[in-house]
Amino acid sequence: MITIDHNRRLVTLTVLGEFTLEDFREFEEYVLADGRFDGQLNLLFDLREMAGFTVDMAWEEIKFSRTHGGDFKRIAVVTDSQWVAWSAWLEQIFVSADLRVFDEAAPAHDWLAEDGQNV
Repeated sequence: MITIDHNRRLVTLTVLGEFTLEDFREFEEYVLADGRFDGQLNLLFDLREMAGFTVDMAWEEIKFSRTHGGDFKRIAVVTDSQWVAWSAWLEQIFVSADLRVFDEAAPAHDWLAEDGQNV
């Protein structure tokens, strides 16, 4: 299950439980719908409550990143999992965004706010 929130140019995705293909497609539709966000977005992925993910979701994420890797300015990933942090590091291959991993949400929000678009 996911929740999606946005504030100006920041989209926050929080994953609760297993991250499925249906969840990822909901996220895709949200950020791509009707040109809602023209220009570059900042993203915050809060994965602290993620229990795991499905293989088809991981494959969809790779495809999405290859197609839309230049659509985002900054991406913050909040997680306490070394595996997820390592996966995020690998994700940098597919995106031109500045991507950083945090173990708490407050520093991630602060870093995203430095961009000046989210305040």
